[in-house]
Amino acid sequence: MFNDFFEIASRQLNGGLLQREEALAILNSSDDELIELVAAGARLRRQYFANTVKVNYLVNLKSGLCPEDCHYCSQRLGSAAQILKYSWLKPDEAVAQAGIGIRAGASRVCLVASGRGPSSRDVARVGDMVGQLKQEHPEVEVCVCLGLLKEGQASQLKAAGADAYNHNLNTNESRYTEICSTHDYQDRVNTVQQAKQAELSPCSGLIVGMGESPEELVDAVFALRELGSDSIPVNFLMPFEGTPLADTWLLTPRQCLRILALVRFACPSAELRIAGGREMHLRSLQSVALQLANSLFLGDYLTSEGQEAAADLAMITDAGFRVLNAAEQSESIADKPQLRRRGAGTAVAPNA
Repeated sequence: MFNDFFEIASRQLNGGLLQREEALAILNSSDDELIELVAAGARLRRQYFANTVKVNYLVNLKSGLCPEDCHYCSQRLGSAAQILKYSWLKPDEAVAQAGIGIRAGASRVCLVASGRGPSSRDVARVGDMVGQLKQEHPEVEVCVCLGLLKEGQASQLKAAGADAYNHNLNTNESRYTEICSTHDYQDRVNTVQQAKQAELSPCSGLIVGMGESPEELVDAVFALRELGSDSIPVNFLMPFEGTPLADTWLLTPRQCLRILALVRFACPSAELRIAGGREMHLRSLQSVALQLANSLFLGDYLTSEGQEAAADLAMITDAGFRVLNAAEQSESIADKPQLRRRGAGTAVAPNA
């Protein structure tokens, strides 16, 4: 048993391994312990990543009309969500979209396409996009996410210049059949392993807030640790109307921080990214989450709008962090004071 969360952090810094009892204690910690938990996790975050935040930028190459039935996804088979639906972007358009994020400070671009997995033609198409993107922006990392891979496809993407491959485990093995029936958990593990074998950096993470128990969440995080995921995006369920998980609201900002702390303690040297749904679930605690996470997606997501990119960058600076690989940053300047023209002494209703 441990005395406090700083003791666990010290053990982690000395090469220790987070134990299951400790992981559950993190998730079940009280609100009174939350600041201590975050501060202890921040020791690990700063040991490996100092005060940097890695900015990632998503480009949705092909949206909607997916044949898989993942219950959480707005692009799933049978989804009634009113999302954008389109076929493959042209390479020039994809690279132009990526350039917008790069100019805003992104050091990694994530090229994503809906579907079960890519055909040979799809891999060649995306390989061309990767090559063009690398030619124009050689300093930028490119991560690809195309679904389940067939033998040899990871190597083709690596040869084209891709640096990483994303395929999330999403949840633990025992409850995977509750969120998808068209492929299984092992399919996802196999794809991450193929990426590793091709020397692509494995990016694999979670979706939380789907009804998983603390024990199931620990199982999922420990599976990512065992898999050796270099980058762990933590998505917070966005309950899209028209999907089976619509109206599923199970998270609080404080519980989101506990989940991020669990991942940081379990995988202290991994890139930890606050991903989709952070705005609606972390809310005013987003900047606090950066004490645990060292990475985020800038701007919009695949089918939903995110926080304004300028607000993301200001949040990073205001919290005392700096964008990785960015030029010297100045402190953001607050808006000028607005003169009151409502409430007492006026005929206009106050903002209370």
